[in-house]
Amino acid sequence: MPDRQYRLSRLFTLWYAGGALLLMGMALWLYLMGEYQRIPLPAALTLLMLVATLLSASREDHSRLAAYLALISGYLLIAVELPQQSGLPSLWVGLPPVLTLLLLPLAPAMLLNLSLTPVWLALLGRGELDSQLLLGYLSLVVVAALIPWEQVRQHALLRATDPRDPECAAAGRGTLHERLASEVERAGLLGQPLAVLLIHLPQLDMADEQFGHTARQALLDALCQAVASRSRDHDILGREGPADFWLVMPDTSQSGALLVQQRLDQALGQVTLMDTGQVQARLRLCQPRPGESWPRFEQRLQRGSQALAAD
Repeated sequence: MPDRQYRLSRLFTLWYAGGALLLMGMALWLYLMGEYQRIPLPAALTLLMLVATLLSASREDHSRLAAYLALISGYLLIAVELPQQSGLPSLWVGLPPVLTLLLLPLAPAMLLNLSLTPVWLALLGRGELDSQLLLGYLSLVVVAALIPWEQVRQHALLRATDPRDPECAAAGRGTLHERLASEVERAGLLGQPLAVLLIHLPQLDMADEQFGHTARQALLDALCQAVASRSRDHDILGREGPADFWLVMPDTSQSGALLVQQRLDQALGQVTLMDTGQVQARLRLCQPRPGESWPRFEQRLQRGSQALAAD
């Protein structure tokens, strides 16, 4: 999910830059055509689109502001040029809702499209409301909204069924508890040892608040890479909470688990990130007691994670 968001952010940055080039080309074309009175608007909107491009490229926190700047630029250009167009009214009336659905989430885009319906139809109809244009506009708004609605539905379904955590290479909380419950049952039936290493990242919330999503993602990636290099393929790293992780180690004795804990602590201590400095992690080893049921062991693990977070 983070990679997808990053690629989508870069794609929008390219779109904003392309919009700035188109507006600059429009201003140049008007200059060559001698229509000097129409040059100020595309020239000013070019600067606005350049600001949107820089905002989108600088930080993901500014992506919504960049989208609104691009939307304002499109609205102003369409509002000024729309009354001057004599042909293809259906094409022009379709530009605002499509542009809105491309730049904004589905709910605010639909609200804005419906709220601005009288404005666009009045501009296109020279102040008169045409029933055919109204029907065409509303039909386009509904049909165009089907695509992002389906995307939202698919993403929600994917998040509900994906066993992985959406932010890092760890199992999600539901998958973690299911796998751990089966490992506890298997260890009890076969008489094999089982160890769970509790991990807490105290810097995670601070990194997100002070340095943004990039620093937060760097911490998560550092933890997952360190665990992957210091654990076995069949060990399970799962995310219990925003900053809490459980490393499930089947068929692992206490001495073996303590060795993994020591190696992981050393590996994380050697990682230094640009924003947060040396990675800090709190570790605690937990093992099921003889005859202990899964619900009681689960509660003990959760209390252990809460204790690590409170230290």
